Amino acid sequence: MTRNICITAGDGHTGFLIAELILTSNEFKSKVDSVSVLCLHPASHKAKELNNLGAKIIPHTPGREREMVKTLKDSGCDTVCLIPPTHKEKFDVTVELINATKKANVPNILFISAAGADVAEREKQPHLREFIDLECLVMAAKGDGNTSTGHSPCIIRAGYFAENLLLYAPQAQKDGILPIPIGQSHLMAPVALGDVAQLAVHVLTGQGEKGFDDRHRGQLMICTGPLLCTGSELAANASKALGVSMEFEDISVAEAKKVLKAQSDSDPSELQYLLEYYSLVREGKTNYISTSAFVNVTGNHPQEPTEFFKVYAASFLPKGGENGHDGHASKKRKI
Repeated sequence: MTRNICITAGDGHTGFLIAELILTSNEFKSKVDSVSVLCLHPASHKAKELNNLGAKIIPHTPGREREMVKTLKDSGCDTVCLIPPTHKEKFDVTVELINATKKANVPNILFISAAGADVAEREKQPHLREFIDLECLVMAAKGDGNTSTGHSPCIIRAGYFAENLLLYAPQAQKDGILPIPIGQSHLMAPVALGDVAQLAVHVLTGQGEKGFDDRHRGQLMICTGPLLCTGSELAANASKALGVSMEFEDISVAEAKKVLKAQSDSDPSELQYLLEYYSLVREGKTNYISTSAFVNVTGNHPQEPTEFFKVYAASFLPKGGENGHDGHASKKRKI
C-alpha cells in the first residue's frame, strides 16, 4: 500500500524540504504514489522546482474553504501534512485548512506545530500560543464521528530552526558577532530544518494497519537540536566550526526588531514568532532538549551546531578583503 500525500505551504522552507525529500530519496519515493503541494505562490521558484521533481502544484487561495475541500478530494490524497503557512492571517488560514481536511475525510494527518507553544503565555507570546489552539482542533477530529480525519494523527512540535541564525550572517561576516536577544544565561537547542523534514517524511510514509506506522500514530513528537547552548556557547561552536573568532552579543528587543526588519524578507508576522520565541529563551522556558522522537523514528543523530555552521560556512565567514575582524571579533558593529 502506497501513499498519496498532500503538503500545505509547499512554497515555504519546511514544506519545500519535506516534499523535496519525498520526491528525491529512494528510501521514500517508492512508498508514495503521488505528492500534491498547496502553494500560496504557485509561480514561485520553489513551486516550480517541486513541479519539475514530479509534484502536482495546487494554488492555495485562502478564504475559500468549500473549494479547498473539493481540491483535497480531487487530489486523491489519503494523507495531509499540514504546515501553517507564512501569512499575515496564519491562524485563520490554518483553521480553514484543518476544517477542510476534516470535511474531505482525509484519514491521515500530520500537523507541524511549534516547540515552546505549550509554555507560551497568551498575553506575552500570543502568536506562539495559537499553535496550541490549532493542535486542539487537529486532535478534536479524533473524537468526531462525522469525519475519518484524526483516525491516524501525529503532531510534531519543531524547535527553533538553526537556519534562523542565517539572519545574522551580515554581522557575523563583518564584525564576528551573533546579535541575538536571548539574554546571557539561558539556553536553547537549535534544530536543523532538514532534521525536522526528515522526521516528518518518516511519519508521512510509515505504514500501519490503521494508517501511519503504529509507532508514530497518535504521537506528540517534540523535535529540538541535540545541544543546549547559551548565546556565548553558540558563538563558541561557530568559532570552532569556522576557524575564526565569533562572539555573542545580547541585544535589546528594539534592536532585534531593527535587525530582523532590515535583514529578512519574511512577513512581519513571521518575525513576531521569532521575537516571541526569543522571549521564551530569556524566561528560561527553552532550557531542554528533546531528541528521542527523532532518534527513535529516523535512527539517526540530529545535526550538531558545529555541523550546521560548517554547512553554512560561506554565509558566516568574512569575505576576502571585506572583513572587519581578521579572525578577532570587533566590539562594535553597524546594523
